[in-house]
Amino acid sequence: MTHPSHPPVSPIAYTPRAILFDLDGTLIETDNRWADTLARKLGWLARLIPRVDAQTLARRIVMSVESPANYLMSALEHLGIGSGFFGLADRVRRAKGLATRGESELVEGSMRLLNALQGHYLLAVVTTRARPEAEAFVRQAGLQELFPLVITRQDVLRMKPHPEPVLKAAKLLQVPPSACMMVGDTTADVRAAKRAGAFAVAVLSGFGVRSELEKAGADLVLPRAELLLDHLSASEHVHS
Repeated sequence: MTHPSHPPVSPIAYTPRAILFDLDGTLIETDNRWADTLARKLGWLARLIPRVDAQTLARRIVMSVESPANYLMSALEHLGIGSGFFGLADRVRRAKGLATRGESELVEGSMRLLNALQGHYLLAVVTTRARPEAEAFVRQAGLQELFPLVITRQDVLRMKPHPEPVLKAAKLLQVPPSACMMVGDTTADVRAAKRAGAFAVAVLSGFGVRSELEKAGADLVLPRAELLLDHLSASEHVHS
């Protein structure tokens, strides 16, 4: 299948049995509002030091904060005291431009992609969001039947870029990690996939930029997840 706005491409020399998807920036829209705001505030530094790119610096600062924040929330949740922080977490996500449980929109073409893959590949969500949030997004988007397996930060001790979430998804799907394809928008998604021995597909619909995703080891970089259909012959690889 080929998207009409793109030239034909050859299928990748890899046949996955399972395809794992990140949520934010991969299937769910995000506008990177926090990084844009920070970049404007760092404009003075770029003027002072011409070689500094304010946008790049802002993105790196936001990404460096993301993992510690996720681990803090995970620790609170494992202690049974995280539920009171959902309101705060949603306010932080809105400031960053990330979707909240009441405000979400699928990235263009995501439903077409998932419908085409259903029945041909094992599908799962692998996200750093908490289970109530992740399941709410899947339910609101009508994706419950497409994603029987959802791996969240509450299901693992170590989150992406550690390979544990990808390895756990592979184990529960009863396939080797090497038969899994991980689709995500950040270097954390790419590194988690490569460290697990999975095939890493990076998308530019979220927070990542091509040069960083390629440096992290992405096997394939696409403008958005839907275009994965250009590289797969889904109808030829049916898995029961």
